[in-house]
Amino acid sequence: MSKRNEIKQLVAELESGALSRRDFVGRATVLGLGMSTIGMVLTACGKKEKPAETGGAMEDLGPIEKELAIYNWSDYIAEDTVTNFEKEFGVKVTYDTYESNEEMVAKLQAGASGYDIVVPSNYIVPVVVATGLAAELNKKYLTNFANLAPTFQNPVFDPENKHAIPYQWGTTGFAWRTDKVPGNPDTWGIFLDAKYKGKMTQMDDMRDVIGAWLRYRGKSLNSVDPTELAGAKADALAAKKNLKAYISAPVKGQLISGDVWIAQLWNGDAAQARAEQAAIGYVVPKEGCTIWTDSMVVTKSAPHKRAAHEFINYVLRPEVGAGISNTTGYGSPNQAALASMKDPIPYPTAEEFQRLEYQKDLGASGAIWDQIWTEIKSG
Repeated sequence: MSKRNEIKQLVAELESGALSRRDFVGRATVLGLGMSTIGMVLTACGKKEKPAETGGAMEDLGPIEKELAIYNWSDYIAEDTVTNFEKEFGVKVTYDTYESNEEMVAKLQAGASGYDIVVPSNYIVPVVVATGLAAELNKKYLTNFANLAPTFQNPVFDPENKHAIPYQWGTTGFAWRTDKVPGNPDTWGIFLDAKYKGKMTQMDDMRDVIGAWLRYRGKSLNSVDPTELAGAKADALAAKKNLKAYISAPVKGQLISGDVWIAQLWNGDAAQARAEQAAIGYVVPKEGCTIWTDSMVVTKSAPHKRAAHEFINYVLRPEVGAGISNTTGYGSPNQAALASMKDPIPYPTAEEFQRLEYQKDLGASGAIWDQIWTEIKSG
């Protein structure tokens, strides 16, 4: 049986209930499916099976513990967020960082049981839930939950916010050196311009790269149409000839130094780079791009669940949420924080949402995306 047929059969077994979500993740990983695809499939099938037992949501968590371990993205918190929490609650915080959702999930699956809070992106939340890595939240300890903007409550990837509380949101457009690139570039087509060969990068991410080229041709970044995907692949391969590399967060330093002039990047990372090098601009291309949400999740194995809930509730305070977004440059889902922010990123208008898309499930077609990405990277 071909790999593609094996994947289709696997998805069919999940949809029929013959395969648990946890077993699906294990077998899909062996077959080489990426976490993005696995997360999208699980989101699509989320209503067909009760999520893995996460246990004890409403049980009393007892007194706050004296320790807390957080595993978060790099450069993704204010300088005083942790120290102020430690002083107020008498909790010693261990704070480690990662560079990708896959790195975080792999570490948890390998048995790293000491972390209390992780911060997965929207498409990964169903994976950590399905594999039993996430605890259901006890809302009685989250008294600041109402500070979340309605648009970030009850998301499709986590109905009723049972397992995840939005932390930051943003977009994936591109940054450019305004002193190197004339005018105000506003199209994904710039990556096809050989004039900037060797001075451009795109994200090392299947969904963002292929999605960008789908949007370039006026298609949905969630398309599963073979003809549309073939066009996106052709554009990606043409652009690859001009790229220095596929690279994500670490490109900030290259933008600052001038080694890279144009980089597909998250808006917050572009803002962080601009804080060190004023000649950096950022744009949501006219064709559109991805909008995303990262959320705080308490791990099922968390040894300090009460302290974890206290930290999440602390982040939901207006002044704390504002401080984080002021530092990271990303948008705050904490609506009550906007008034305290130096330069708040407004929530997208109805018109802007026409150009922004959340990544959605790809279903069985995720295997086609995986194959295309493999061909792009090796081509």
